[in-house]
Amino acid sequence: MFTGPPFTTINQMNASSDGIRYFLFLTQKLIKMKITKQKNLAFSNQRKPMTSEEILKKVKPVKPRKKLTTVELDMNLLVPTQGNPEFSVVKKKDGSSKLSVKNFKPGEYVFGPDMKVKKIKMLGNKSKQFKEPLVSKHFLPEHLELTNRPKPIKMIQQPFIDSLNQGRKKGNQATTIFPPDNRRIFQDTGYPWGCCGRVDSPLGQGSGVMVGPRHLLTVSHVVQWNDDGTAGWIKFTPGFFNGAEPFGHAFGSVTYFKDKVDGPTIGWWESMYDYVCVVLNSPIGNLTGWMGAKGYTDSWDGGNYWAHVGYPGDLTGGNRPTFQNNISLDGKWYEFDSHEAMDHTADVWPGQSGGPFFGWWANGPYAVAVQSSQDSSENDASGGQDMVDLILQARSDHP
Repeated sequence: MFTGPPFTTINQMNASSDGIRYFLFLTQKLIKMKITKQKNLAFSNQRKPMTSEEILKKVKPVKPRKKLTTVELDMNLLVPTQGNPEFSVVKKKDGSSKLSVKNFKPGEYVFGPDMKVKKIKMLGNKSKQFKEPLVSKHFLPEHLELTNRPKPIKMIQQPFIDSLNQGRKKGNQATTIFPPDNRRIFQDTGYPWGCCGRVDSPLGQGSGVMVGPRHLLTVSHVVQWNDDGTAGWIKFTPGFFNGAEPFGHAFGSVTYFKDKVDGPTIGWWESMYDYVCVVLNSPIGNLTGWMGAKGYTDSWDGGNYWAHVGYPGDLTGGNRPTFQNNISLDGKWYEFDSHEAMDHTADVWPGQSGGPFFGWWANGPYAVAVQSSQDSSENDASGGQDMVDLILQARSDHP
């Protein structure tokens, strides 16, 4: 039986001019299309990523080429003080540092800085005119080890929320975990695992990945879009594990977006553009490295090429990252490769939103999408040429 795209009213698209234009364009396009699940391919001749078996054979571990001892690190401390801050720091025997604030002012809130925002024009179907697909390159720092799998933790971890059995008495339960749960908790600051991390905002907690020296790729619906044209604070902690910050943290200063996506529900239009590139206030990517980015093409549909890293609320309470591989993506047949949602059945829980779906090519790992939404039958990721276009623009404006 033929199933068409989930059409939405213009009002449900937030009445955006881009949304209206695309709605009318897509309607005209569908009228001309045969009633089949034909694909809207762009750059379908791109080299496919490696399978899991090929990754193990071809991606050999690389030892650090340079020893890194100490570096200078800038971090924002949200501590209220009377006048100019007066700090002293003492290293303790357990390896942690004790920070003493001499003029601490109790009872006051200090929040992270709001961000400027910049809207980047949607490509529409313009990518078909490109001579070659858009690509953002990856970076492996000399001081980090490269591995093809993250190091799993050896301890048995009790889940924060038992997502498979919570409240279950009889019958089925709607869940986004497809038994058996294939997510694995890991602890690894090597490349590319340490460039993934936890995202915090006024709306809650999500996941993300570095895609440039100071450039974070995450999900649009974790951003608080303020009425005054700014966005609420974003804090990114790469490699976050049980409260530890192995690379420190950074706050966002500018958010690049194609569409402002507001939760808690994600419509079919929003699922195509549910990503942002956040410019951070510190080049923390020079410490963590960063993934490259490629535009997804439907010619990759069905291949178990992809892996995902995120911070789930059920398994770890958002405090430890999980890894899952052997994931296949399926691009929506009625959406262009320049901007589309991809169905998948990877195990997903809130908190993993914004975490990358990435594959390995001969020269390194590339993100092709971020986790966007989920329901009881399938989950959605968001990506395409527009996502790479966004990253390239942010990196050009803020090297």
